[in-house]
Amino acid sequence: MKLMNRMLPAFLLVAFLLLSLDLPAQTPEEKGLAIATEVDDRDKGWGDFQANMEMLLRNRHGEESLRKMRVKSLEVENDGDKTLIVFDEPRDVKGTALLTYSHKVKDDDQWLYLPALKRVKRIASRNKSGPFMGSEFAYEDLASQEIEKYTYKYIRDDELDGIPVFVIERYPVSKYSGYTRQLVWIDKERYIPLKIEFYDRKNSLLKTLVFKGYKQYLDKYWRASEMFMENHQTGKSTLLTWKNYRFRTGLKDSDFTRNSLKRTR
Repeated sequence: MKLMNRMLPAFLLVAFLLLSLDLPAQTPEEKGLAIATEVDDRDKGWGDFQANMEMLLRNRHGEESLRKMRVKSLEVENDGDKTLIVFDEPRDVKGTALLTYSHKVKDDDQWLYLPALKRVKRIASRNKSGPFMGSEFAYEDLASQEIEKYTYKYIRDDELDGIPVFVIERYPVSKYSGYTRQLVWIDKERYIPLKIEFYDRKNSLLKTLVFKGYKQYLDKYWRASEMFMENHQTGKSTLLTWKNYRFRTGLKDSDFTRNSLKRTR
């Protein structure tokens, strides 16, 4: 007991000195990067997945068209993911396929296979901001969102539909991006995006993406069942509905080659 009594004042002195130190506060940029890094760290290790996806296009007059696709994705160590999207319906787009090699630092590689022409078309970096197959998703939206593709800034704590969130801003590094910045709402508990606002090259609000119906897979990985992208400048929208997620199905690099585009069925 006497030893404890002698140690207590010393402990209090050390605690006081630590509290008195003028330690540098975390800057908004550092905090924004830390939040984005945590989001990325929690979604590592899934390996590969396959899923079905429906794309509902709606124009400003409310007219709709539906497309059905298959998606395959492969996690790549020390680089971005590889993704293959294949259209199954309707007949006029059946067999169309997009292959994406995402990268951490350099520009992504993307190829589009057009069955009517029986040729593979490379998507140039300067065209990544263009719409994918008439949807409100740009080609750059379909690549994996690697940390190194942006710089970050913490904006504020907030709530979205009653859920506590971080709001951060991220700024694309690529000079070919169609966006000046993106405002992202991130669930504080699960570290998953709930909403993203996209600002165009004139820094005007262009689109809003809302994620809904999250489900957890392999007791760790969260995936949204719905992704709704609304274009505020054109009045158009695109709803992606995801179904039948299957993880760790044994996909390999050989499933994601330019030749695999032509072999899609």
